[in-house]
Amino acid sequence: MVQINKIYTRQGDGGETHLAGGARIAKDSLPIEVCGELEELNCWLGTARTLASQSSMEPLNTRLGTLQNELFDLGAELSLICGGKEPPVNAISDAQIQRIEDWIDAYTDKLPTLKSFVLPGGDLLNATLHLARAVCRRAERRLCELAHEHKLPSLTCTYLNRLSDLLFAMARHQALETGTTEYLWEPRKNVCEKNVCGSCANSPK
Repeated sequence: MVQINKIYTRQGDGGETHLAGGARIAKDSLPIEVCGELEELNCWLGTARTLASQSSMEPLNTRLGTLQNELFDLGAELSLICGGKEPPVNAISDAQIQRIEDWIDAYTDKLPTLKSFVLPGGDLLNATLHLARAVCRRAERRLCELAHEHKLPSLTCTYLNRLSDLLFAMARHQALETGTTEYLWEPRKNVCEKNVCGSCANSPK
């Protein structure tokens, strides 16, 4: 059990901090950046979770809580690895990836076919889930960068990749469940005619 009795230690006043592995490292170094990205993502999941709870969407609330804990596990694992220590077990397993994919499939099976790209918004919970998805994508990009410098478990980047897909599916399903109208991209006519995005329903074949 973790016990935290004092918030400030003064040990980071010089711009350095400790990793879980024991190494002392600059606060603007890539491992700290990645851990910060994961923390920001966790904050947005917590915001979405709070909104889901207030809307009595308990299945969504519970799943977001599971994801929050897993992100914390992932951050702890990265802190160990980048600090020069091997974690006792991998934070992410094949079973966790499969569970996320099962959730995605369960959501998407109920959704109508998209005929345009979805814009964030509709209501506050929907917009928050989309914001969390965008933050997740950014965290994934930084994590892939970190993987060039440190040998990370193979499923680490996979997890964030699937998580962003899950958050998109959650946002769409939440709109369906609550009767919220999704915001869809309405391209300018000349853009659509030129098939810039390559996915418009009336694009040339």
